[in-house]
Amino acid sequence: MKNNTKIKPELIAPAGNLEKMKTAFAFGADAVYLGIPDFSLRVRVNDFTLAGIDEATKYAHKIGKKVYATVNIFAHNKHLKKLPGHIEKLKKIGVDGLFISDPAVLGEVKRIWPKAKIILSTQANCTNWQAAIFWLKQGAKRIILSRELELSEIKEIKKRVPKLELECFIHGALCMAYSGRCFLSKYFNDRNANLGDCSQPCRWDYFISAENHETLELVEEKNGSYILNSKDLCLIKRVPEMIEAGISAFKIEGRAKSVYYLANVVGAYRKAIDVIQESKKTPLRQGFAGQAKKQKNNELKFLYEELEEKLYHRGYTEGFMFREGKAAQNLDNSHKIPEWEFCGQVIKNRKYGKGKIFVKAHNTMKVGDELEILRPSYDIIKMRLKRMADAKTGEKIKEAHGGGSEDVVILEVSGNVPEYSVLRRRVKIREL
Repeated sequence: MKNNTKIKPELIAPAGNLEKMKTAFAFGADAVYLGIPDFSLRVRVNDFTLAGIDEATKYAHKIGKKVYATVNIFAHNKHLKKLPGHIEKLKKIGVDGLFISDPAVLGEVKRIWPKAKIILSTQANCTNWQAAIFWLKQGAKRIILSRELELSEIKEIKKRVPKLELECFIHGALCMAYSGRCFLSKYFNDRNANLGDCSQPCRWDYFISAENHETLELVEEKNGSYILNSKDLCLIKRVPEMIEAGISAFKIEGRAKSVYYLANVVGAYRKAIDVIQESKKTPLRQGFAGQAKKQKNNELKFLYEELEEKLYHRGYTEGFMFREGKAAQNLDNSHKIPEWEFCGQVIKNRKYGKGKIFVKAHNTMKVGDELEILRPSYDIIKMRLKRMADAKTGEKIKEAHGGGSEDVVILEVSGNVPEYSVLRRRVKIREL
């Protein structure tokens, strides 16, 4: 197989709103994917309208980034009435590509916008090279492969269909059903997962009831068991193998997640990709190769530990791609709770001069807190919060709050802290 180490994969981040999109770009995303509720697989936690997509696309193009629009629902008859108008508007906006899973949607896009970049959604379940050739003939330029594939299978698809771009999920939540084709939500409370309205019953806790001694049923209950709660995907240690396989784009899941999640995850994978790419540029003299490899592996290990220790997650798995042989279900709890809590994001850093930043509180911050500031370069400033002031009055305060109050405060820091940097505070002392 042709060496692909010179290929720099596109890093694609989720965008649930404009603020999240700007944070993703600040931390190194090459592109984002977004959509409106009517045609996207995110209905409830999705702030975008067509006007918002227009604004987002103009912003992205101005800074040399891309925007992909999701039109990847399994369309019903009722959706076909609004579909042509929606495609026309996306064409006018000039998004960089469309995620599609339904043949009807594909046909309308080819009719209305023949030059659109068609990207086959993972919902279409492409799992082999002959299917890849079929979709290429239908006009797809890129395929987001099913999460169920092993890396060896991906390599074979790339070898047999070299003209086709391949995209793979690299981080985020995993569905317990095959590539998201689940019917539990529709069955339990009439919310259709395949129309972007999943209530995630696989994440509920259950207990078994056998009151009539004839039937057993699963009931959602506070003190029950998690029987279908898949761990989250994390492939940051596998970035070298995935680049080598010729994968064109790495995709992060999480349009419903916070700006803090995006800053950490996008920043970590940006750093990982750059570390691997930089190590390929300069040939090493014999004897230094092992040292460079060790340094690279240490860097990936550090990034993994940051994602493991500083974020809420369900435990991490490498999924199907590398067949790690470990259980991919978290049967013990809903999430693993980290010792660090997202508490703020930098929204300005110039108005108050050198050494001061303007921070929007997202959770409680108190004088005396142990803080870390994660900058877009993925450098971390460690500090103890000694003083802060109310941004409106300039008065010194001891405590700030997020949530509904969304306090904005001025903090004193050492070093340059760019806009979109995120702050976290230690909420539990690590036991030795």
